Order: sequence, then structure tokens, then C-alpha cells
Amino acid sequence: MEVRIEQSWKRALGGEFDKEYFRALSAELHRRKAAGEVIYPAGKDIFRAFDLCPLQEVKVVILGQDPYHGEGQAMGLSFSVPEGISAPPSLKNIFKELESDLGIRLSGSPDLTPWARQGVLLLNSVLTVKAAQAASHSALGWQTFTDCVIRTVSDSCDGVVFMLWGNYARSKAPLIDPGRHLVLEAAHPSPLARGAFFGCRHFSKANAYLISKGKSPIDWTI
Repeated sequence: MEVRIEQSWKRALGGEFDKEYFRALSAELHRRKAAGEVIYPAGKDIFRAFDLCPLQEVKVVILGQDPYHGEGQAMGLSFSVPEGISAPPSLKNIFKELESDLGIRLSGSPDLTPWARQGVLLLNSVLTVKAAQAASHSALGWQTFTDCVIRTVSDSCDGVVFMLWGNYARSKAPLIDPGRHLVLEAAHPSPLARGAFFGCRHFSKANAYLISKGKSPIDWTI
């Protein structure tokens, strides 16, 4: 299968697309789609996080689990939904923490594309989902691919901030070299965490670290 993905990622990850697990993953997605399964996000958006944030430009990685499964929500960026769609509860809590941490008054837009364009890799561990069925593609093999992505960022870049929210994201910490990068861990922003995410101050910590590495900070304003 010819995978359409931004060139720096294609060079770094090219070998993955020829491996048996990825071929099987691709074949299964095609089979399900042919059988009438509605899959999110749209095919053109599956690798959108990579297209907006080339490998050499990655400054921050925010790791999600799998795409939103509601109609019109998934757009290929973790936690983000398109303009005109109501912000899901986790995203609302991210915005609350951001305002508390940095005093930023947000516009209310739920589209995190401006972050991605500045070097924030909004990566879901699983890149597709069946409509109306959370975690429905978690056994297809996407984690093998995205674990490779995390290792590639860790090995190819220096001074990246990894934000790991919730136990699932935190389980990816062993893939990251803490000597080269800043790993920030917190509870998940979901309301199910009962507010434990609040007060983590990851956004100000990330910018302070980037500045200390001679990099421009992220403008988190949307």
C-alpha cells in the first residue's frame, strides 16, 4: 500500500509500511470499509498529525489513545475536533488547565491545528476507530506503528517535551529517553479523573523547558 504521509516521516518510518503487521492492518481497514463499516477519521486525515508537524519540527508530543468516535469529531489530531463541533469534555478540561496555568483566554475554538503547525505532534496511539464504538480498532496493530513513532522522535530529536496524560499514555514512557527529553506525566483530562489533571501546569513547564533548550516556546493561544 502506498501511504501518503509527510516526507520526513516517510523517510524515517518507511520501513514500517512494508512490514507484515502494517500490511495486515491496511488490508483489514480496506476489508472493513468494503463491508460498510464507517471509519473515523476520513482516510485523508489518518496521518494528519504527521502532515502538519514534520519530524524535524517536533517540539512537543501530546499522546492520546484513539480517535473520537462521534460523527464529525475525529480529524487526525489527538484531543482536537473541527471548527463547529462542540469541544468534548477532555478538551474543555485541557483548556481550563491552560487558562489557569498561563492565564490565556481562549477563543473557544476546539481545533488544535495552530498547535500542530508550531511543532506539537498531536498523536493518538490508535489512528482509526469504528463509528460510535470507542477503542474498536485497538487490536488492529496501530500501537506497533505509533510506538515506533514515539521511539523515532526520541531517537531522532533532542529536547522534546512529551506530555503523557493518564495511565495508558504513561505506559509509553519506557519508549522515551529521559536524558534527551522532558517527560511530563499527569492524570487524564477526562472528567472521569475527577479533576486530578488540574494543576499539572504542563503548558508552562513545556515552554520553560523549550526556552532552556534555545527553542521558541509554543503559543498556546487559539
